[in-house]
Amino acid sequence: MADRKNFIPALGYDWLTGFYDLTIRLTLPEREIRTRLIDELALDSERILEFGFGTGQNLLLARQKSDRCQLVGVDIDPKVKAIAADKLRKVGLEIQLDLYDGKTFPYKTNSFDKVYSCLVFHQLDRETKSNCLREIFRVLKPNGKLVIGDWGKAKNQLMRVAFYTVQLLDGFETTTDNVKGLLPDFITVAGFREVKEVDHINTILGSFCYYRAVK
Repeated sequence: MADRKNFIPALGYDWLTGFYDLTIRLTLPEREIRTRLIDELALDSERILEFGFGTGQNLLLARQKSDRCQLVGVDIDPKVKAIAADKLRKVGLEIQLDLYDGKTFPYKTNSFDKVYSCLVFHQLDRETKSNCLREIFRVLKPNGKLVIGDWGKAKNQLMRVAFYTVQLLDGFETTTDNVKGLLPDFITVAGFREVKEVDHINTILGSFCYYRAVK
């Protein structure tokens, strides 16, 4: 089980965290990936949680697209929280950013209309994947929507070979289930229904997939 003393930082190593935004910008079609994720949320006048807000890029984009929703972010890493908070402060935005202990989210049951996550689950071991999905299920309201953007089953052999770069950085133990296409199974076991892979984008690092489910 991951906790604040034992988790994989954004780029696999704590000292690389400060380079995260630059790395994503240089290696991925960042705008396309993030825009597709936020579009899938269909933002409305709702309370929405980002699990693993990282450096805050998705929260910034979500706020740019809609000022009607109440955005909240939760993460395990104090270092990325400081980066995200600084970004928000510089553009004059106030968005609630919380830390959790790697086990229980600091929210009441049935607190959110939607939860989304991006580039988080491939960094979690099986036990932590399952626990986080159960926590997401708990804090979502009935009929609440889950959207995940993350590495998924390689769509061709080239994509599979490309993904070895991610695995070398983030570890084979946590990433293998993703590239085998097993994330929807974890989502289903957590209690969700209507679990679907709704889209994917092939990148130089592998197949980036989008999953949708309902509580």
